Amino acid sequence: MVMEQQIEQAQAIYDTIVDLGIRYGFQVFGAILILVIGIILANICGRITKRICVRTKLDITLTKFFVGVVKTVVLGLALIVAMAKFGITIAPMVAAIGAGAFGLSLAIQGPVSNYGAGLALIITRPFKVGDTLTLHSLTGIVEEIKLGATILTTEDGEQITIPNKHVLGEIFINSFPNKVVEGSIGIAYSADPEQAVDLIRECLQADENVSRESPVQVGIEAFADSSINIAYRYWVKTEVYYQTAYRINMAIFKAFQEHEVAIPFPQREVRILNEPTRPSMFQQP
Repeated sequence: MVMEQQIEQAQAIYDTIVDLGIRYGFQVFGAILILVIGIILANICGRITKRICVRTKLDITLTKFFVGVVKTVVLGLALIVAMAKFGITIAPMVAAIGAGAFGLSLAIQGPVSNYGAGLALIITRPFKVGDTLTLHSLTGIVEEIKLGATILTTEDGEQITIPNKHVLGEIFINSFPNKVVEGSIGIAYSADPEQAVDLIRECLQADENVSRESPVQVGIEAFADSSINIAYRYWVKTEVYYQTAYRINMAIFKAFQEHEVAIPFPQREVRILNEPTRPSMFQQP
């Protein structure tokens, strides 16, 4: 008796599955087929968009943005068509999303503002991938500009993530692929400043990392108490900033030693004046 009931239950489940398969099988298959075709079309449209952007020499940031938008639109349309196979319309969903958008926006003001700022940065393009950005005392090479944040990398391989709302509307410096190096060295007043300037120029011209596009600047910066300060400025690739600066400083120091250009050190002259001692009020007469 129990066996017959189990067989009947199994038969009922089987009949239900077969009925659902017959009734909705083609719809499910059609929806899956539409999604697969949508994914294929999204990838094809993305590649075509990328090819057009590369051919027109569009900025890489805008290229990524347009490719992402095209793929998202195509996938969205495929999803709407697939949902329609089950009789689901998009209008009620849009209404529900619109109703909840106001309350949700209050909870995600930070991310939304980041995305809005990111979209403005991508459209206005105040800087691009590969530029050197200095912002909030942080300097790095722009590796990627996302909708939510801008990614910088330093010479040491560190990654700096700055939310876009802290980039847009702020004062930042874009020095493009290069960065300026500023240095100063003091020489004695008895030394020849023209010789010192020539030696520094030779050291800068001999280094292969120093940019030839922007001329170096060398000259007297100040007349200090113990020295004549010679300042120098030159441009290098940001990824070799520190190693180049340290190497050139060493080259300048060795060149001054070789040509006997004196580098003084700060001196202070202290004089002790002898004053007559005054009798103490506690001294015995």
